Amino acid sequence: EISTRDWSSDVCSSDLAPDKSGCHKKEGCRAPRKTEFEKYFRSGLIKIATCAAELEGAVEFYRYAKKQGCLVTCGHSNSSWNEMKIGHKNGMSHVDHFWCAMSSVPSVRSRLGTPMQGSMLEFVLAHDTMSTEVIADGHHLAPELLEFAWKMKGPGKLCLVSDTSRALDCPPGRYAFGHPDEGVWIESNGQVGLNPSGGLASSVVALDHCVRHVVKATSIPLWDVIRMASLTPAERTGIASSRGSLEVGKVADLLVLSKKLVVQQVYFRGVF
Repeated sequence: EISTRDWSSDVCSSDLAPDKSGCHKKEGCRAPRKTEFEKYFRSGLIKIATCAAELEGAVEFYRYAKKQGCLVTCGHSNSSWNEMKIGHKNGMSHVDHFWCAMSSVPSVRSRLGTPMQGSMLEFVLAHDTMSTEVIADGHHLAPELLEFAWKMKGPGKLCLVSDTSRALDCPPGRYAFGHPDEGVWIESNGQVGLNPSGGLASSVVALDHCVRHVVKATSIPLWDVIRMASLTPAERTGIASSRGSLEVGKVADLLVLSKKLVVQQVYFRGVF
């Protein structure tokens, strides 16, 4: 039997900053609407809730999402240190895909002027209560950035993510990003997704690829890499009591890997 407990989702809707929209449609980015996000949360599927901290209504979104037991995150944002601070006080504790579609000191300066202010990057690195994640596909971030993030945040506050798209493990070609009716398309070259202007647009590989890449490209020990791909995400999303590690009483969702970290077997609730 498969229940809704076996699945979770991330809701960000359109609550992204237009100047950090990535390959999302800029014209679709806007402030959160309470009637809209309340409807999403009523589904019971949402475990991760994302909103750019500088948007009007972000604080209300963060508070509501926190009450629902979500991991509350800031992503696709050009927020300043002070905006992050306010968000953090109201339940936001994680930043999506570090270094990607997020603010920096120069980008905050271009938005808010001088004196220069801290950005998402500095806020995350300065606060032990903040966690983040890295897209470890080998194309978004160089090895030194993966290792730097690990050294700064540690394996307990850093997650590995694929940030993959529907082009996952598919042949090179053109793929819809989001609902096809939105008319947003990416090009996969078989290694990474690209938007029409040539910028990065999501990965096209799964998390097992990311694990292999980090082990091969950095000095991060295997046990930390595995933790960042399993137990740490489970802890941050509040499901570590039942998933994320091999312990008596936990759900037997697991992978069997070869010595080269290639998936050999997949078990779902103990069934191969």
